Amino acid sequence: MGGAERNARKKKQEQRAVKAVASAQRAKGDQTKVVIGVVVVVVLALVVVGGVIWSNSGSPNNDALTPPDDIKGVAATVKREGAVVVVGDDTAKATIDLYEDFLCPACGQFKKLYGEQMKQEIEKGALRVRYHPLPFLVKYSSPEGYSKDAANASLCAADQDKFWQYHESLFAKQPEEGGPGYTKQQLVQLGTDLGITAPGFKTCVDGDTHVAEAQAELDKARGTSFFKGTPTVAVGDQKIDVGDRDWLTKLVK
Repeated sequence: MGGAERNARKKKQEQRAVKAVASAQRAKGDQTKVVIGVVVVVVLALVVVGGVIWSNSGSPNNDALTPPDDIKGVAATVKREGAVVVVGDDTAKATIDLYEDFLCPACGQFKKLYGEQMKQEIEKGALRVRYHPLPFLVKYSSPEGYSKDAANASLCAADQDKFWQYHESLFAKQPEEGGPGYTKQQLVQLGTDLGITAPGFKTCVDGDTHVAEAQAELDKARGTSFFKGTPTVAVGDQKIDVGDRDWLTKLVK
């Protein structure tokens, strides 16, 4: 079949389709109208879903990464030790290691469930937390790398005595896994909004200053017997079952 013939046939098919749609619109009770309506709805739904998927996977995150209105610091000692940030007194009754990723949905849920109680126990002097912000889900944002950038930025914030506020803000405005995450520019702006004025913070975020340390910490965690993913809570080399809602109460007692 020649090209001209195929084009003519295609044109006739299109004309018949248009006439069929018009006929269906005139015949309100015609089942064809129902079928066509369903097809149109399905096609539109696919277009919308496809657009959302494309948007989430390829475009920057335009949501505002701003600190929560009620953001506060923590009344405890905060210090960075390599890629670990230690919050709480050395004399606390219990010390835990918390391995987390700022992109990890389960980490966000863990934060909602236990974050406030942990803060209370820290401020009472009963709990000391060693935070391990890890680049664990690097491949699970589009473009890849948000968990790496966020982990690095949180350590940069620790250098400026703003780790707690930065940590809380990242989880309060946590992006969806599989989405674009936040850009380095947005991560820098968050620090500015939290009162970080030192130019070294931007240099630290843009230059991936602590990325190698964070990756080494992840490699170290993977070498343990208890770490299987984020979030993980451990005391020494013993993993804590955080499925037990009273785990923290039992630990500090």
